[in-house]
Amino acid sequence: MANVVVVGSQWGDEGKGKIVDWLSHRADVVVRFQGGHNAGHTLVINGTTYKLSLLPSGVVREGKLSIIGNGVVVDPWALLEEIETVRAQGIEVGPGNLRIAENAPLILPLHRDLDNAREKALSGSDKIGTTGRGIGPAYEDKVARRAIRLGDLAEPEVLSQAVDRLLMHHNALLRGLGMAEVEGPRLIARLQEIAPRILPYAGTVWKQLDEARRAGKRILFEGAQGTMLDIDHGTYPYVTSSNTVAGQAAIGSGQGPGAIDYVLGITKAYTTRVGGGPFPSELTDEVGKRLGERGLEFGTVTGRPRRCGWFDAVLVRQAIKVNGIHGIALTKLDVLDGMSELKVCAGYSIDGETIDHLPASSARQARVEPVYRTVEGWSESTRGARSWAELPATAVKYIRFIEELIEAPVALLSTSPERDDTILVHDPFVD
Repeated sequence: MANVVVVGSQWGDEGKGKIVDWLSHRADVVVRFQGGHNAGHTLVINGTTYKLSLLPSGVVREGKLSIIGNGVVVDPWALLEEIETVRAQGIEVGPGNLRIAENAPLILPLHRDLDNAREKALSGSDKIGTTGRGIGPAYEDKVARRAIRLGDLAEPEVLSQAVDRLLMHHNALLRGLGMAEVEGPRLIARLQEIAPRILPYAGTVWKQLDEARRAGKRILFEGAQGTMLDIDHGTYPYVTSSNTVAGQAAIGSGQGPGAIDYVLGITKAYTTRVGGGPFPSELTDEVGKRLGERGLEFGTVTGRPRRCGWFDAVLVRQAIKVNGIHGIALTKLDVLDGMSELKVCAGYSIDGETIDHLPASSARQARVEPVYRTVEGWSESTRGARSWAELPATAVKYIRFIEELIEAPVALLSTSPERDDTILVHDPFVD
């Protein structure tokens, strides 16, 4: 048996929700290990669409334990609202099948206010494209050792001291931004009000996961966003505020690196990103528009249209190295149906120099020009295919070309949002 980490190998929105759901029916535990409710996973099960942000994708599967790890920043109000939404769709969620790390930092209303104020103060290309949900400020408080964590809600004296320490910093910042200060007693009252509703989910999840692993349970670690939004390895500063790469699965859940057996990189058959920042293979013409329309490229959480472009093999190969990806799950191949000619970014050029990776410098990233290879497209439909035999020969050729460029095999191929429209090449749960 193997424990599997699922990560995005591009800028997020690669279709992780469907793949995690496909894998979760064979897993015993599904763990969310980073990010917050700025990420969205859309699941389509028996014609019903579930849109999740904080809840692990396994929550829609009966008999699975879902865990929100310590690497996640949790907005308790948003989480409880999400729980009520999925309950209204007939999904049972309670402390018996959902546990939250007691040391997970909380997102507070002041974090959202700061997030929005900062983004509003930026202009034009300087805007990061934050969702305004307080993720960044909450992570800042975590690393500055002033965060309020879930377990603090059970300790009134600790909570009072933590709020004082937090506001000593933030009220000075709020004054500088011309915003109203936060009143400590009012914030404490709000937290005390929600505490009885959220604390029943709190637990020592690192211990639960260790016990599950020792008992031979299959654990699926679920990431949010994508590698190129990683705070260290992404297109900084146009990134999210956490580590999105596979190594974070261990840190963000309280497990050692030995708990990870297989890393699956979710990879779209073309490329998209939301928000600002470099995008070497972006298409601003009719082809890009067509990809967006056919792929329904709108953010699950924000509804913002995604920027679209050709498949970037340089970017994905870099993600494969950084994450230690064993195989990829290729999604949305059907969006390319009917295109007579396709292009793949196989290299980069900067100031006349050819390079094989995306540089760390934001200035150099902005000057990257794609070097394309042109391949033949196909007219037949790939949507809903469940075996290689059902795919057009030229579609298979496209997939093999991608494998060669990214230096990793396709382990899964998704041909529609429906869970069963999946071609299994290699089972990630088998070592």
